[in-house]
Amino acid sequence: MKTYVFDASALFAFLQRKASALKVSELLKEAMRGRAAIFMSAVNFGEVYGGILRGHGPERARTTMSAVQPLPISFVDATPQRAFRAAEVKAKYKLYYLDSFAVALALEHKGTLVTSDSDFRRLGHSFPVVWLKA
Repeated sequence: MKTYVFDASALFAFLQRKASALKVSELLKEAMRGRAAIFMSAVNFGEVYGGILRGHGPERARTTMSAVQPLPISFVDATPQRAFRAAEVKAKYKLYYLDSFAVALALEHKGTLVTSDSDFRRLGHSFPVVWLKA
């Protein structure tokens, strides 16, 4: 089974129906069929909530995040061990700390990162990434 890790941009693309929403939708369908597992750090999920909250207010943010809950995404808590791993990733690749949680989770689950964020290019070609159009 293929494993994917969404960063905030992947979920934003899906919610905002951007051009790359189709690819995210395909991955979600694979997960619904049991052919893939999708993970997302609670930290990155909170980043999506914050973006919607800033742009549209608390009611829409809560409604949108509630609508996401039935999707086949496993949300993973930020434990102290995961926070340390994210800090190590941040130091090694010079990423933003929030972004480092997605990378650390992909490393933990031996998964492929799904993102449109060009900052992740710092990971190099050896790190598996599904690049979404921004």
